[in-house]
Amino acid sequence: MAATNDVSKKARKSLILNAFVEMCSGHQSPGLWRHPEDESWRFNDVDHWIELAKLLEEAKFHGIFIADVLGGYDVYKGPRNLDPAIISGAQWPVNEPLAVVPAMAAATQNIGFGVTVTTTYEQPYHLARRLSTVDHLTKGRVGWNIVTGYLDSAARNLGHTQQPGHDDRYAVAEEYVKVTYKLWESSWRDDAVVLDRERGIYTEPSRVRQINHEGKFYTVPGPHICQPSPQRTPLILQAGTSKAGKTFAAQHAEAIFVAGHSPSVVAKNIAEIRHQAKEEFGRNPQDIKFLALLCPVLGRTEEEAKEKFRYFRSLGSTEGALALFGGWTGIDLNKYDDDQELRQVESNAIRSAVEGWSRATPEVPKWTKQTVAEHITVGGLGATAVGTGAQVADEIERWVNEADVDGFNFAYAVKPGSFKDIIELLLPELRSRGLFWDDYAVKKGTYRENFYGKKGQSGPLPEHPASRYRWKAGVDAKDAQIPA
Repeated sequence: MAATNDVSKKARKSLILNAFVEMCSGHQSPGLWRHPEDESWRFNDVDHWIELAKLLEEAKFHGIFIADVLGGYDVYKGPRNLDPAIISGAQWPVNEPLAVVPAMAAATQNIGFGVTVTTTYEQPYHLARRLSTVDHLTKGRVGWNIVTGYLDSAARNLGHTQQPGHDDRYAVAEEYVKVTYKLWESSWRDDAVVLDRERGIYTEPSRVRQINHEGKFYTVPGPHICQPSPQRTPLILQAGTSKAGKTFAAQHAEAIFVAGHSPSVVAKNIAEIRHQAKEEFGRNPQDIKFLALLCPVLGRTEEEAKEKFRYFRSLGSTEGALALFGGWTGIDLNKYDDDQELRQVESNAIRSAVEGWSRATPEVPKWTKQTVAEHITVGGLGATAVGTGAQVADEIERWVNEADVDGFNFAYAVKPGSFKDIIELLLPELRSRGLFWDDYAVKKGTYRENFYGKKGQSGPLPEHPASRYRWKAGVDAKDAQIPA
């Protein structure tokens, strides 16, 4: 529930706000496609996405963060049982997200698009081409949320019996992202394309080169098949908070997506990643922006918000929620009795998750699989703030003060209604507190320019590792060696 007491007004960050969506119905709130005002079931309709992009750009959202999975949630009542997800529409069916981005971009001028793509099941040469293409078509407004995958159901459909080991996936991702940096930043000189009509030269061949990458996992001679796009390297987003994930994020991420039911759950990870970024990789820790998952349920009065929340929960699918929980954690809660206290089971993972929820929601007397499911039905694994615009703004300030977050990925209960409530009831309150901008910092700018509020900063910041790979205009190849 949202904090109602007055909180510290120390924090005056201008927050980065994204809408958190997926090309499916419901996304983080399984079953709420049943709500009479929900339109998330229109995810197959390109007009639905164009309408959403225009709505959010008018409200000055920084971006639309599109999640993705490559398999179904088949752990609950498993093994390999997709029925609970299929019946409830729990991220099933789900479409490929990158395809809809150019349509949204064509209808807008400023909003960015962060798209989730895994490094585990696709060659870097191929993905680099797809992302460069979309960066061109959006005029530099695409971001790449780098994930390594978490569903065995995806692995089985993509040539594996199961997922590669966790740390092995990050080792692959480390080499993968360096291959993409080489393709995007080192393969073409900034001024390679000359379009010299008199001489009949489209591109100067001396300004395009092979990258000749030979590594443990990939051999990519290059060169990149696309000319330099507005950002070259898309804005780099990441979500891992394991030890390997933190190291990867500290080195590469420009934005990190965190989820927890209270600031205390994520504060330690944020502090650790900022410290590691500075001490191990020489980055300014404040250049890494942390975005927390939050599902606001808003009303003009507290009672209106609470009643709306109760109605949402009454429509939510507990079977769908438990299917999602199984996929997110690998744990089948069907193995436990309906009234079994989950804080007393043998699974450390379950106990840890439930302890976090119990601290954030102390009014729940007993955590069973039913109460876990109810908790997930509105907002998923993130926090759900219920109240007036002022009360939810208080909660947002608490997250900024206690966890040092820089912004939020707003999940929805119903779409687009939840976003309309945010626009009408929450954003004016945030603006009155100096917590959200009035307009885009760089009109018709790239995602990165508006993300950092710096005109001309289309490419990665100087301390970001990708910047070391840039082959700048006017520099001979021999003076612009490709980093290993």
